[in-house]
Amino acid sequence: MKKEKKQQEQVKKVKKYDKGEIFVKVMAGVLALLMVLATASTLIYSLMI
Repeated sequence: MKKEKKQQEQVKKVKKYDKGEIFVKVMAGVLALLMVLATASTLIYSLMI
């Protein structure tokens, strides 16, 4: 009985997502994309001159 309860609690913890955690991951992705675009645009601009 105790093992089954522990397994059920672990499953519940895995399925639950924290809004703050999701927000941080989305913002990190957006910032990474901006860094890549800025680097690419700088490279293109420097090659055109």
